[in-house]
Amino acid sequence: MKIIKRIFILSGIVMLLASLLLCVYNILQDRTAKERSHEVLSELKQLIPETSTEGNTISTDNPADDIYSDYEQVNSYLKPEPIALNGQKYCGVIMLPALGLELPVCDSCTYDDLNVSPCRFSGSASDDDLIIAAHNFSSHFGRISELNTGDEIIFTDTSGKAYKYCVEDIRTIDGSDSEEMISGKSTDWDITLFTCNLSGQARVAVRGCKTQKK
Repeated sequence: MKIIKRIFILSGIVMLLASLLLCVYNILQDRTAKERSHEVLSELKQLIPETSTEGNTISTDNPADDIYSDYEQVNSYLKPEPIALNGQKYCGVIMLPALGLELPVCDSCTYDDLNVSPCRFSGSASDDDLIIAAHNFSSHFGRISELNTGDEIIFTDTSGKAYKYCVEDIRTIDGSDSEEMISGKSTDWDITLFTCNLSGQARVAVRGCKTQKK
């Protein structure tokens, strides 16, 4: 019996140590991700032109005399090229004012990319079907469940165009339900932000609609 008790005690100690090491590892990962994303954000913002509100077009002193005005309006909605930094490409910047977050958004979505910043999972702001994924680091999307209906989301693309959204739906989705993750794109929601919950078994999804339409 004493041997069995010792085994249980040792097993408990090992599990406790493993939990502590995992906690420390996650904290270090979070800190590293925060530092890397802030470095990228600083460089990226220097390369993105001055922000203009989504839906605005180039103005002139006398638009009626500007023979190029129609051409400029058509091309103002062309998808901008991503900006390359440190071997990765970025499609813009995401802001969540209620959480005090401003982060670069990688144009691709891989495990390595997610360790640096949130990533474009699919879609685009110009097509009203943008989906952005991120790790649940507190410095990334770990706190998006704290958002409330009516909170603002701002995505600025690499041309400097700012798309403004209002949070309209926050829910937890089963991690294997990929169909639910993308349901309603281009119809019900203009933007979706998602991350895994602490257990990793489910996804927290925040949906929003544009506050300004084209």
